[in-house]
Amino acid sequence: MAKETVKKHSEFEEIVENPDVLAERLAQSEDFVKKNKSKLLGVFAAIAALIVGGFLYYNYRTTQNQEAQDALFQAVYYFEADSMSKALNGDGQYDGLLKIADDYSGTDAGNLANFYAGVALLKEGKFAEAQDHLEDFKSDDFLMQARAYSLVGDALLEQGKNKEAADMYKKAADHNANQYFSPQYLMKAGIAYEAGNDFKAAAEVYDKIIKDFVASAEVADAKKYKARAEMLAGGSN
Repeated sequence: MAKETVKKHSEFEEIVENPDVLAERLAQSEDFVKKNKSKLLGVFAAIAALIVGGFLYYNYRTTQNQEAQDALFQAVYYFEADSMSKALNGDGQYDGLLKIADDYSGTDAGNLANFYAGVALLKEGKFAEAQDHLEDFKSDDFLMQARAYSLVGDALLEQGKNKEAADMYKKAADHNANQYFSPQYLMKAGIAYEAGNDFKAAAEVYDKIIKDFVASAEVADAKKYKARAEMLAGGSN
């Protein structure tokens, strides 16, 4: 390292003390620039394009998200007023949840529109469509995401897909498991298993509530349901 430093220092002194050396170095630099001018300009243009493109995209996304938020406000108003048709399809002046989710996909508001649309479609009895929208919803909020998994389970159960529904309820229960919501989701999983006549799996789910969530309000029912499921499982063998 010391030798390299000395070498660089000597080169610097030579350039400063000998104008011919400096001129030669400048000539070399100019020659390099001339030979590679098109390449260098291409690189600089590409960098500039990336910066400008990123800036424009950021502004576009910000504008899109604001527009979606404004549109979502009215749709959620109809949703909370239990006017599902207007919430989903709009009122002629404002867009509904379905259009917001489609037109503003990739924005936070568009993502949230999928959640509301899924719930509204469940209430409308359109279970396959509800499943699609709820599966498109993604959230970093553990409770919201777990709730979405559970609602997908509801949509599947209504379609007679009992095993798939039970799997989604268990996924909801395991998503940042907690003493309040997880037992509720596990109870729903047990019921879904029973709907599919898988009483052994149902008993195992109820047992998980009893052992892992001892302070939950669901424990008493889980004990009764477990006993019944075990009896039915024994009778089906």
